[in-house]
Amino acid sequence: MEVKKRLYRSRKDKLLGGVCAGIADYFGLDPTLVRLGYILLTFCTVFSGIPAYLVMWIVIPKEPFVIE
Repeated sequence: MEVKKRLYRSRKDKLLGGVCAGIADYFGLDPTLVRLGYILLTFCTVFSGIPAYLVMWIVIPKEPFVIE
């Protein structure tokens, strides 16, 4: 049985809402690189990344708790 990969906001590696850390986890990247890329794109697109981040914060669900 194949486990489907889902996009979640990170609970453990978040700075603001966990969106960038969740995207980094989904794609297997370093969260710092995703955050730097987000900041660079936000400044280059006249701060249009801010509303995009807020929408992702609302739409992407939090990572479920895992009890081990």
